[in-house]
Amino acid sequence: MSVEPLWSSLTQQLLRTFADYRNRLADLPIEFKADRTLLTRADVEIQDLIVREIRRLDPNAVIIAEEDERTGPREEVAKSDGRVWVIDPIDGTAEFVRHDRVEFCSVVCLLEDWKPSAALVVAPELGTGRTPLVVTGDVTAGTVRLGGGSVPAPEPAEWVSVTRSLGSPARSFEAIAKQAGYRLKTRTTSQTLDMVRTVVDLSAVTDPVLPRFDLFWRRTQKLWDGAAGLCLGAALGLRSMGENGEPLPYGPEFLSAPTPAFPSTVMGRPETVAWFLEVSRA
Repeated sequence: MSVEPLWSSLTQQLLRTFADYRNRLADLPIEFKADRTLLTRADVEIQDLIVREIRRLDPNAVIIAEEDERTGPREEVAKSDGRVWVIDPIDGTAEFVRHDRVEFCSVVCLLEDWKPSAALVVAPELGTGRTPLVVTGDVTAGTVRLGGGSVPAPEPAEWVSVTRSLGSPARSFEAIAKQAGYRLKTRTTSQTLDMVRTVVDLSAVTDPVLPRFDLFWRRTQKLWDGAAGLCLGAALGLRSMGENGEPLPYGPEFLSAPTPAFPSTVMGRPETVAWFLEVSRA
């Protein structure tokens, strides 16, 4: 089953829908969910759009979506063969509802045999002049594409993404990272886009320049915030694991939870991940 027609159709529809909502943000009600993240009508409509398009391609699709309001075990996931679709309709809603911000995106990831296999990330205004950036990944083919062009394996960078909630204290490894010459991003925006920037150098196509990261780190990362980024990383040979070096807990038990969340996520160039594991244990 080729996902390319789905990615193309979704991209066109998502860009139209985002443009419509961004033109009337002043009239868009904003709610707070139980975890204090934001919810808007746009999140719900975009999720419905994505689910509808997936079911056109895969009528029996098993889907995990951020706004599906599940409170009990996902029995359909546990009974599946490991082919699962993961959706985050708007990653970075807090950015989306502000006219002056552009770090938000829609995310779709296909898991096969319980692991990320293919992904689509649509960032409607991240490009220069608030133009769209579209990133896709295919683990089997070992390819990541930005706007249709192949992306090379990432080169060393000077930045790491170690975002944390506003007001949270700095972690001990932050000072070590600075001493090692890294610059740190600590303000949370879209986790997916930070992971994209760990895989893809966007600095030539964004204004202001958004540098690439050598490493992405996050604790208690929800599946829909991380699946697509992990897929892109796997496609280009990046290393992904928990902060203690443990494998990420894919599988039916993990994915069947109402809100699957990795205890921690570390992704980056293999040598940078090895460095992080060493200094974070010191």
